[in-house]
Amino acid sequence: MHIQEEYSERHVLSLTVSNEAGILARIAGLFTARGYNIDSLTVADITPDHAISRITIVTSGPPKVIDQIIAQLDRLVPVHKVTDLTDNGPFVERELALVKVAGVGEDRIEALRLADVFRAKVVDTTIESFIFEITGTTDKIDNFVALMRQIGLVEVGRTGVVGLIRGKEPN
Repeated sequence: MHIQEEYSERHVLSLTVSNEAGILARIAGLFTARGYNIDSLTVADITPDHAISRITIVTSGPPKVIDQIIAQLDRLVPVHKVTDLTDNGPFVERELALVKVAGVGEDRIEALRLADVFRAKVVDTTIESFIFEITGTTDKIDNFVALMRQIGLVEVGRTGVVGLIRGKEPN
């Protein structure tokens, strides 16, 4: 008897929630209690009166698990709406990273050349190092960091993924 393994899919979920104390802990707790992993989580206030925030969560799992996560998030009282951007048609996702690279001589020149190729911006420099700002897809940032690791990567700070549905329909 052959049991077929369920494949894991990466999903970007966008939630609009009331700005209530503890909502982020409740959402994280929902994932933790059920053994689901959060790959990326970002939160931002999106209304002038600070009443509503958007939470973007990147998670992975088989389709049944993703459906279960969405259903459970949708049941939380302060959650207004849960949208699976991955299944909802075309969307734009971006991440920002600050990447510190040390190097002198040829390594310094190579770091600047690669930054130019990746459209990374120098936001700080010293005699010994640069800090680059780069935005793009997670893959783009992963590739930039991997290349900088070979030159003299010191440190990386990343924001996590944010995403919006393309077109005029609100998320």
